[in-house]
Amino acid sequence: MELAPRREDGTVLLRMDDAAWRLALHPGEKDDVAYIGWNVPDEHTARTMAKRLADHGVEVTDGTPELAGERAVENLLWFTDPFGLRHELSWGRDHRPATFRPGRPLSGFKTGEQGMGHIVLLVPDLARADAFFSGVLGFKLSDRIVIDGKLQIRFYHVNGRHHTLAIGEVPGVTGLQHLMLEVDSIDDVGNALDLCERDDVPLALTLGRHVNDLMTSFYLHTPAAFQIEYGWGGIAVDDLTWESRTFDRFSIWGHHQPEASKALPPALITRIEQA
Repeated sequence: MELAPRREDGTVLLRMDDAAWRLALHPGEKDDVAYIGWNVPDEHTARTMAKRLADHGVEVTDGTPELAGERAVENLLWFTDPFGLRHELSWGRDHRPATFRPGRPLSGFKTGEQGMGHIVLLVPDLARADAFFSGVLGFKLSDRIVIDGKLQIRFYHVNGRHHTLAIGEVPGVTGLQHLMLEVDSIDDVGNALDLCERDDVPLALTLGRHVNDLMTSFYLHTPAAFQIEYGWGGIAVDDLTWESRTFDRFSIWGHHQPEASKALPPALITRIEQA
């Protein structure tokens, strides 16, 4: 990634391409997910989604010019999901052609029309989450993983990337399990793995290949408890031909958890009261 100029309040902005920034790290009293951004083609698309949200009883708030400036977009709307996470619909993203300079030699990140990557959220009620993200927002189901009839994860796409959002059910918990970044070369993955070993960055999962999106990747722990998946080779989906599938495991090979990882937090979570 490229480190953009730090803001006066201490916010760190990270770039992955010619967008002004892709990931923001804000100062705060505790580690948490401040917001999740969804870029849409134009204001009409955002307003159409806002109406659908309002029709389902979700309050949608217009962003201010100041907030739009901070997000480096023309404008935005925001709302909270059934689990309290804030989501922002923005359009007119600030684009700066031929300005991305990665912090180390890199073939590049796979972004563009597929966006930044993907996130995996944890929620206490998967059916309720599916009704919101699929039924209200219109996210499309790519696949699901069901293990022993208990562990359930659903994968959704909003563009050509196999999944931009995945949701796992964990009773009594909300949070961020991991963020995925995809690069353009398997060598970038190998080089990153070498750097983790050199600098004693703890791995959460070893190198492996997933069964559904066929991503070759490894996972690392971050100081904020959530994990980063760093991968290459994820497949694309075409809505004209794609059929959602069900799997009973995560990986074709690899993705083993090192013994040292078992003592570290598995995700950035908030425990909630169960009704």
